[in-house]
Amino acid sequence: MERTALPPAADAIAGRAASILTAPASKLRALSGLALVPMLLTPAPLTPDAALARTTAAGGAGAATGTTRAAPKPIEGVAVYFKEGKGNPISRYEPGKGFTKIGNAPESYQFAASPDGTRLAWITLDGKLHVGDGSTAKTVAGGAAAGAPCLTPVWSPDSSRVAYFPMDNSDKSPLMVINADGTGARRVGKTFGVCHLAWSADGRHLAGYAGTTAGVHVFDLKTGTSVRAKGIKLANHVQSLSPDGGKVVVHTLSPEDPGGDGGWPVGFTPTIVDTVTGKRVPIPVKGTKMGAFYLADGRLVVRVLGRKHNTLVVLDSAGRELQRLAESAQTRNQALLQIVR
Repeated sequence: MERTALPPAADAIAGRAASILTAPASKLRALSGLALVPMLLTPAPLTPDAALARTTAAGGAGAATGTTRAAPKPIEGVAVYFKEGKGNPISRYEPGKGFTKIGNAPESYQFAASPDGTRLAWITLDGKLHVGDGSTAKTVAGGAAAGAPCLTPVWSPDSSRVAYFPMDNSDKSPLMVINADGTGARRVGKTFGVCHLAWSADGRHLAGYAGTTAGVHVFDLKTGTSVRAKGIKLANHVQSLSPDGGKVVVHTLSPEDPGGDGGWPVGFTPTIVDTVTGKRVPIPVKGTKMGAFYLADGRLVVRVLGRKHNTLVVLDSAGRELQRLAESAQTRNQALLQIVR
């Protein structure tokens, strides 16, 4: 599907993004988007409406003290998806209930679903930030950077606030946070990581990749400072942060890879990087991986491509498999925006 052309009077951020949309990864970089690679995985038969929990023996501190650690509640498959096509609908899926539309992707392709799966935040080409639930919508701010798909807003982990970038001429862009009802807007600092923001479950850290694709930057809300993550030279998508902001799920690029168009990808090969040490964290899941999300309790959910439906594989913090859950076949070619529960 064709992306909307940038308006002539777009702000400096969008202007810089537009100038590099087709650049190769070895030069000033473009915005994201990745063609999905076909796979040969045949997933084990799973029922979309039933989680197949795979428990592991208790270990760590619990085993040492003789206490029993409660097993985490299995995910149910409630999630938010983006279907590119007629109307570009964004919907919450609930097993046994089906889809509930919460909005449509705007022409700018700058949007984000709330972690609780009930609302959408989006930025229109005129620089207005909106919040809606599929039946009602409200303009909560103006002057947002617009016209480049990767300049997405992001919701706080409790679904009460939205972070976004205003129009600005500086290379290091100011970051705004506003309540979802339009009150309490404040500037919290500056960062180079303006693309595909992710917000950690501890509420303190946000991360995004640079519009040139030259690395990922982690912003600390407590100190108001931004630091480039180690171990990531080039990237064009940030999907998730660990609860403490110390690890990031990202799509890394080689110098020969195209930067893409900045849109939210249906799928990509995820890499997990420790943002302080630069070390890569293994993802012990077989098959063609399409992305990964951290849950608030530290579990990792890996999306795996299948011929008829995709599968969500849940891992504990040690990389041990806890659960497999089949997605609805209807979401096989849709982008996964949030895992609600």
